[in-house]
Amino acid sequence: MKAGPVKLVLATHNAHKVEELRRILGPALDGFDLVGYDGPEPVEDGETFEQNALIKARAAAAHTGLPSLADDSGIRVAALGGAPGIHSARYAGTRDDRDNYTLLLERMRGVADRGAEFCCAAAFVDPTTGFEHVELGVWPGELLTEPTGTHGFGYDPVFRPEGRTVASAELTPDEKNAISHRSRAFAALLPVVRERLT
Repeated sequence: MKAGPVKLVLATHNAHKVEELRRILGPALDGFDLVGYDGPEPVEDGETFEQNALIKARAAAAHTGLPSLADDSGIRVAALGGAPGIHSARYAGTRDDRDNYTLLLERMRGVADRGAEFCCAAAFVDPTTGFEHVELGVWPGELLTEPTGTHGFGYDPVFRPEGRTVASAELTPDEKNAISHRSRAFAALLPVVRERLT
């Protein structure tokens, strides 16, 4: 009798991330059943993307008893010493995307060095064995001076990826998913997950 797919919990309550990750992981998820997470959100008190991703993955694994995936992501701006960094989602204090990138553009007004990078730490935790693994994906580029585009979320309207002439928010979902920080992190993580669980 053939075994069914291995259940994997995606440890996020962010609907945008769930949708994006399903698209990113889709072809690589053969043999896995990616399920949503409705448990309690842990306190993300890590000092790095990697630490916060592991906090979320551990919480989901502990709550469900299933292997879990989680990510923590944000934007780092060179001229601001790497800020907003792990505070990207709460940068303006409102958790509103427009408020966050508006504040960032205000703080970067007149600054010549526009270098920035999106970062994503993707974490895997298997509660059965205690195995944990994290991969970091980085997507370099630069900050624009004005928001543009209607796709994506977060800081996509003010970020122009390296080698592109348009903002991340002007890329189609498929174009973004092929090159983004999240796709890079999970592309590195999935082979580890497959090796451990199949």
